[in-house]
Amino acid sequence: MVWNLPNILTATRIVLIPFFVGFSYLPDRWGWILSALFFSLAAITDWADGYIARRQGLLTQFGRFFDPVADKLLVISALVLLVANGHAPFILVLIILAREITVMALRERMAGLGHLIPVSATGKWKTGFQMTAIIMLLVHEGLWDIPFQIPGEICLYISTCLTIVSGYHYFRQAWPKLKAGV
Repeated sequence: MVWNLPNILTATRIVLIPFFVGFSYLPDRWGWILSALFFSLAAITDWADGYIARRQGLLTQFGRFFDPVADKLLVISALVLLVANGHAPFILVLIILAREITVMALRERMAGLGHLIPVSATGKWKTGFQMTAIIMLLVHEGLWDIPFQIPGEICLYISTCLTIVSGYHYFRQAWPKLKAGV
């Protein structure tokens, strides 16, 4: 395996997960603020590793496999944490998690057939709203007397709608190839 900068950022994202989860258990709102900061740092590595890998031609098998795994681990950890603490609606998180796991399986199946499914614009918007929602919900009590719970939930609802739409697009795009088995 090649340890280039994008792969290091992917591995760093995985390493940051226990920290952002652990900080949420600290007393008072500063634990949640630290949790949001570490989650934000991990989310930035998600953007940065892909950008650097594409820009500098540093695409590797490790990155192709572990980048989406790291993304899913990060998002699933955050959403489960938020539901467990009553900061995110269970049904929205269930829809998001079902889509994430299903699309990840679809991508793996399509890769096995020799087809890559590129990330759609809707998928990128979904991710943006999802990350924003998670950060706001982690800092639910707010900063400087500005509460983030309601805006975070609004972003999560938008993300859930985009989750459904982008999931549908991925399956619509893949269906003919899946049906043909090629």
